[in-house]
Amino acid sequence: MAAHEILRKKRDGLRLSFDEIENFLGAYVRDEIPDYVMSAFLMAIYLRGMDADETFWLTRAMMTSGEVVDPDCMVGYKVDKHSTGGVGDKASIVLAPLMAACGLKIPMISGRGLGHTGGTLDKLESIPGFKTELSLEDFAGQVNSIGAAIVGQSHRLVPADRKLYALRDVTGTVESVPLITASILSKKLAEGIDGLVMDIKCGSGAFMKKEADALGLAESLIATGKRMGKEVAALITDMSQPLGSTVGNAIEVREAIDGLKGEGPADLAELVYSLGELMLVTAGAAADRSAAGEILVRAVESGRALDKFRDMVAAQGGDVRYVDNPELLDVASGEVIVASPCDGYVQAIDTYRIGAACAELGAGRMKIDQEIDRSVGLVVEKKIGSEVLEGEPLLHVKCDDVSKAESLSGYLAGAYSIGEQKREPPAIILRRMS
Repeated sequence: MAAHEILRKKRDGLRLSFDEIENFLGAYVRDEIPDYVMSAFLMAIYLRGMDADETFWLTRAMMTSGEVVDPDCMVGYKVDKHSTGGVGDKASIVLAPLMAACGLKIPMISGRGLGHTGGTLDKLESIPGFKTELSLEDFAGQVNSIGAAIVGQSHRLVPADRKLYALRDVTGTVESVPLITASILSKKLAEGIDGLVMDIKCGSGAFMKKEADALGLAESLIATGKRMGKEVAALITDMSQPLGSTVGNAIEVREAIDGLKGEGPADLAELVYSLGELMLVTAGAAADRSAAGEILVRAVESGRALDKFRDMVAAQGGDVRYVDNPELLDVASGEVIVASPCDGYVQAIDTYRIGAACAELGAGRMKIDQEIDRSVGLVVEKKIGSEVLEGEPLLHVKCDDVSKAESLSGYLAGAYSIGEQKREPPAIILRRMS
């Protein structure tokens, strides 16, 4: 069937076959279909949706649009984690070496920050020399020898997603569950993994603002992943406030290293341990969450988790002195305090505003090829439920250009809602799904 006929079929809400999806996608990857036709196709999917079969077929066609890592080239149970993105989310930096210290294999292909959300690769590159680009062969070899690797997407993997990702962003078609499902799973399953644990965030700093929407995405990811023959589980987690106490790049790596020592913020530890428990149970390495929790605690308290991170940094060309002495990481010395305008309790935080301000400082990018400043960031002093006095710091803005930080202080202060009534902090884990 001709491309325009497939486009019309989906426009009219009709069901596509696997061959139609695969042929249309293949033609686009080969540049036989222009962007404006694919844009119309994406909008048709956005408006008309896809059923479970179509979503499965789209995922499979995208995954096989390039090379797929042979799972047999990595020994052991291979499991990855994916987050839908948030503010202050440095969980992957703690989780990957921690799970390797527990005996699992973690082939993690991660991403860069865009807009108000930070990127794991940008954070790790705060460590001088750290390489996020490895060949597929070196990637698999490092997973075998050390147990974990965190790298960027190879040009040989899932070229269809690489082209569609940028197009969805400029055509208003990002918020489509079938397209999100296919994008995430095609990349993750091309890594050659056996299992996947998802961190689906919801709240003011998340892509999904409502828990019901996050639940719908989790259900689609689990169902499609299982049809692809993989074990998939998910947590619905809170992103109504920043995760941990820092937002930025180098400053978040410092906090992640604290987490690997068992000295990080409680909310970060709870999220990492919850994801780790799910990974161990999914892999059959622990009978239940309680047993898994004991394994994780031993890996941190023994120092094995931090040792694995040191090994991973060394293997990827990074200077391990920055692991042993995280104060060497380049965090801006200039500081501006964002103070509370009144006494009371923090009722809510506009977390999107926090992330957007940090990106405006230079920690993030508005365009995918934009250079970033890894030294700038925020220290979050007050979170939801905290008591605060007039003039007390809500945030510390770390930026050597103090005038730029001062220009954003009013915007950042407006992210906080402060009232007289005491409020309980929100739960980190909203729902567990498997």
